[in-house]
Amino acid sequence: MKHYHILSRISIYLLSLVMIVFGVFHFIKPHDLLVYVPPSLPGGIMWAYFTGSAFILVGLAFITNNMVKAAGYLLAGLLILFVLIIHIPNYLNAGDPEMRTMALINILKDTAIAGFAMHIAAGAFHQHMNLDNSD
Repeated sequence: MKHYHILSRISIYLLSLVMIVFGVFHFIKPHDLLVYVPPSLPGGIMWAYFTGSAFILVGLAFITNNMVKAAGYLLAGLLILFVLIIHIPNYLNAGDPEMRTMALINILKDTAIAGFAMHIAAGAFHQHMNLDNSD
């Protein structure tokens, strides 16, 4: 079942690339993302930079195969937090049907990525992907 492991690594590299691109976007256009930070949360623009850094670090951890378990679970937790404190309130409070649809898409996207991150983390062995136990 070597093909399974090759396809699994390719999938992880694709997620890593997506996370790095998301992270870079947080640094390039932080003010575009500031509208998603709840007004009750102090720190403002700092959260865009923090999230961008987290996304880039997770992508690098998956690519280098270091700290995979920690990175996967932290990414999943961060994305679930986004769903709960950003996307669901946006969905519930959106007056415009198009904005409501975008909020739902963000809920689904972040939930799917969180699920994949948990799957990666659960398959990690001693902070590395467990490639030794092939079927």
